Amino acid sequence: MASASATSLCRFQTFQNQPIKTCQVTRTRTSSSLKLVSNGWAKSGFSSLRISHIQICCAAKPETVQKVVEIVRKQLALPPESEVSSDSKFALLGADSLDTVEIVMNLEEEFDISVEEESSQNISTVQEAADLIEKLIEKKSAA
Repeated sequence: MASASATSLCRFQTFQNQPIKTCQVTRTRTSSSLKLVSNGWAKSGFSSLRISHIQICCAAKPETVQKVVEIVRKQLALPPESEVSSDSKFALLGADSLDTVEIVMNLEEEFDISVEEESSQNISTVQEAADLIEKLIEKKSAA
């Protein structure tokens, strides 16, 4: 049986707010384990990481996530001390459907992209917005 693999760069962050590690993740079709490679170390599986929970965020660059956070913070008039992260849900930050539409419009303007209505309805977190932005930017540059 042939083996297919996919490799991507991902950020790993513990839920205990420990530093983010940027890693290369390779997953093969014939294997259910992941191999993490970062700064010269390699581990197979997650048990060797010695953390109970990790979050894997692929695709969006940290600077894209940060811009989305800034736009969300401004649109919702959130105070500087309020926590807004990649996994923050717009609804939990106080956004209604009109706020979400305005956030998407601001993102379109900031990143010079066009988000289809169908895609915008699937955005509920900062990370989802950032991932969609990266995807649309990549698609635009390929055209």
